[in-house]
Amino acid sequence: MTTLTQELAVASHTGHGLAVPFAITGTGIHVPPAVVTNADLTCTTRRSGDWITARTGIHERRRLAPELATSDMALAAAHPALEEARVTPSDLDAIIVASYTLDQPMPSTALIVKDALGANGAIALDVSHAACASGVHAVLLAAHLLQNPSVSTILVIGADCASRVTRPGDRTAGVFFGDAAAAVVLTRSQTAGAGLLSYDIGSQLSYAVQIPAGGSRLPTSPDTVTTGAHYVSMDGPAVWDTATTRLPESITNATRHAGLTPQDVDHYFLHQANINILDEARRSLGIAADRVPITLDRLGNTGAAGIFTALHQTVSAGELRPGDTYVMSAIGAGFHWGTLCLRQA
Repeated sequence: MTTLTQELAVASHTGHGLAVPFAITGTGIHVPPAVVTNADLTCTTRRSGDWITARTGIHERRRLAPELATSDMALAAAHPALEEARVTPSDLDAIIVASYTLDQPMPSTALIVKDALGANGAIALDVSHAACASGVHAVLLAAHLLQNPSVSTILVIGADCASRVTRPGDRTAGVFFGDAAAAVVLTRSQTAGAGLLSYDIGSQLSYAVQIPAGGSRLPTSPDTVTTGAHYVSMDGPAVWDTATTRLPESITNATRHAGLTPQDVDHYFLHQANINILDEARRSLGIAADRVPITLDRLGNTGAAGIFTALHQTVSAGELRPGDTYVMSAIGAGFHWGTLCLRQA
């Protein structure tokens, strides 16, 4: 049972949208070629393929080649997004990379991407603190930057290489995570009423999902490496309880502040964590399944990239049309959760 103290520890902020309109003008995706099926995991995790599918909805996921890093996936996703938007790197005012698997603690992964693109005039920003929800935070940050008259074009990338922080043979985390990147170009628009209509952002401290070592509290040492403290640990029941509660609450709050109901929204780009979590949230909100594109079945839980893979799937099919409303919503370690309600120009 949630106590009053726990409730008071929840920080949330719900707000109306922003005055300056913007639009999605391009999307891109990159998935590594190496495929890991449920059958491949049977020996290492001692989980059957049917067990994995029933509890996650995942059939396969991708693995990044060992000589590559998160920034390589981010770059590969960025190029088609820029091409579709008819934008050159020199046109970019900001590059925001959402990832909890940065190339290294420093320098900035966004700066690595900026340099490789040759986007010399862009601000480089990394958003990592919200883990799988960092993509929502990144788009919210981009929306606010676009209110500045000197900013007109922003590249936002969600990219995670969770295979690098998953303990081999982990029977919980090992079946969920895949590696991928997806990108979106956001550009100022002349269409009144487009862009961010409303948002809801919340958080509550929890160590149910964490990577314990590698920071100032538990610096890297031979002991932390030996004990596997640099791998992600995950309390599945805690994730389920929090996600199935907070995601519907957040979506309801955000749509209400946009003057909509959840049933009014045309598209839902949700964190691709677990099909059962998505189905539970969808049913509780009364949302039709065809409004919630799924990519986790073939990509797994791709962290901050997840909402952008779902977005790309819809955009590439020509199904995000002018005037359509859409929601981007996710939950990540911390716990952080958030929802953006937007309208396409």
